[in-house]
Parts: sequence; C-alpha cells; structure tokens
Amino acid sequence: MKLKKFEFNNFPVNTYLLHDETGEAVLIDCGCMYPEEEAELNRYIKENNLSLKRLLCTHLHLDHVMGNAYVYQKYGLSPEAHIADVKGLPTLEQQALPFGIRLSRPSVPVTTFLKEGDVIRFGNSTLSVIHVPGHSPGSIVFYNAKNKVAISGDVLFYNSIGRTDLWGGNQEELIEGIKDKLFTLPDETVIYPGHGPETTIENEKTYNPFL
Repeated sequence: MKLKKFEFNNFPVNTYLLHDETGEAVLIDCGCMYPEEEAELNRYIKENNLSLKRLLCTHLHLDHVMGNAYVYQKYGLSPEAHIADVKGLPTLEQQALPFGIRLSRPSVPVTTFLKEGDVIRFGNSTLSVIHVPGHSPGSIVFYNAKNKVAISGDVLFYNSIGRTDLWGGNQEELIEGIKDKLFTLPDETVIYPGHGPETTIENEKTYNPFL
C-alpha cells in the first residue's frame, strides 16, 4: 500500500490518498479549499491511473472536509464518517461562519456511517476503523495492520493530542481512548496525523507529555 500526503487549506490540514498495486484508492480528510489544491489532487490521481473508491473522514471539523463537495462533484463519492459527528457537530456552513470563510460549494451530507470494527476494503488493502472520541464525538482512526500505519486525524499528533475545547470535546475521554485503543497497536506503527509530521506509537508512549 502506498500513501500520498497532501497539505491543504489555511489551517493547514493533512489529506491522505492511499492506493495499492490494483490502482484502487481511498481519500481521507479531503481539505482542498482552493482550485490549485483541487488540481494538485486530480493530477496525482490521473498520473497514477487511480480509481478513487471511497471518501473517508476521520471527523467532520471544517478544515478536514472542505474538499468533500469537490470530490462529490468530480468523482461521485459521498463522505463517510461516524454518526456521532453528524449528530453532534454544527454543519459545515455553521462552522465556516466564525472564520469568515465563504464556501464555493454547498456541503455534501454523509451517507455512509462508519463505526468501531468496520473494515474498509480497496484493491488488496484494508483499513480497520477505531473509534476514539474526545476531540470530537465521532473521531475515528483508520488502521492498516499489514503496513502498520494509522491515519489518526486530530486524535494523536507528534508529542501532542487533539484539542478538546470544541463541540463535544472531552480530554479525559480522548486520553483514555488513546491509551486503550492506540497504545495497544505495535510500537512501530506510524501515526499520520491531521496536522504536522508523522510519529510512532513508541515515540508517543515515551515522549508525549499529555499521555
């Protein structure tokens, strides 16, 4: 399995495109805000002859879903996320308002709900869904056991954790979830977070001051 990382929008957010030797791919946390970012994503998909199969969301905060409408219009894919974020977070338009952000396209509703233990399949690859609430009610992590890779969204960062002062945040719940669900993964597991550089489970066990 190959992983391509993009850095999109003003926040900035990490968007991940995962694909394997079959050419099938999934997109996680599409943060495209500007036409040149959309073009960069589309160019990579074209140049690598990829077939985009699913649009996955670690959570539904504004910065992580700005590109969902573009992907829906371009590739016909609706976003998939945990139902707790659909029910517990303001709409994309409501989140954008305090930042003065004008959306170029209307938001696209989540039509497929992901939950703990679900398995995402594309090509010869799989991702397991791990529900780790606390940053948002429906925050989930996508884990590929074969390659020991986890896409953590804003749950776990390099030497840090996600903020918990937004809608439905809970620091105690977040820390408990990280320790119980992520720290049980192999130490060499590489964490690809929603912002900033990669890290490993071993590094976070050893050096993360919040844990």
